[in-house]
Amino acid sequence: MTEIHFFDIYRSANIGIFLRASENFCLVPAGLPNTKTDKIVEMLRVKAIPASIAGSRLIGPLSVINSKGIILSRLSDDVEVKNLSETTGQNVLRLESRFTSVGNLIAANDHGAVISDVFSDESAKEVGKALEVPVRKMRIGSYIQVGAMISTTNSGALVHPVATETELREIGETLGFDPEPATVNGGVPFVSSGIVGNTMGVLVGTLTRGSELVILGRAFG
Repeated sequence: MTEIHFFDIYRSANIGIFLRASENFCLVPAGLPNTKTDKIVEMLRVKAIPASIAGSRLIGPLSVINSKGIILSRLSDDVEVKNLSETTGQNVLRLESRFTSVGNLIAANDHGAVISDVFSDESAKEVGKALEVPVRKMRIGSYIQVGAMISTTNSGALVHPVATETELREIGETLGFDPEPATVNGGVPFVSSGIVGNTMGVLVGTLTRGSELVILGRAFG
């Protein structure tokens, strides 16, 4: 059963802004204190890889990863792309799109990727090729930020409560699990901002309530 742990980073419960995890590694901001890094390694059972994207520590909004590949914002530089390629051994795609917050626009696991319908068909093909998964273009309600509205691992998924039954079904068909409508950090509906995880463990922001934990346990358990 996936273990759930409370976590904060830089005294913020919005941990998904600063971290991005897969089954094998977790991207952490360069310079993150060892005490925090060691906890991430222990709780997710991964290798921690220090990184920056576009010279910033905002790893979540600027990247997407699964066990096959990594997608980075076009704002990332050559050194950052090379560093992640060498340290992870995975294919790294710098997505040349005018939409730079790829982590807010794409949600992916090893089964599939849900991407915003603002992306071109060509970009959708590149995402699918880099991550080696089928891709579904959509929006949730009237929102285009599907990456911010979905948090997924290889064992479950959460989604913004605004999602309709049809959208929930389409997300589930793509990611391999029936997603649970939920909030984190005391009512925040953009769930990826407060969750980082894989099949070994899930980190949640420290403001997450007990009622939210129940849904998290049901989704990822």
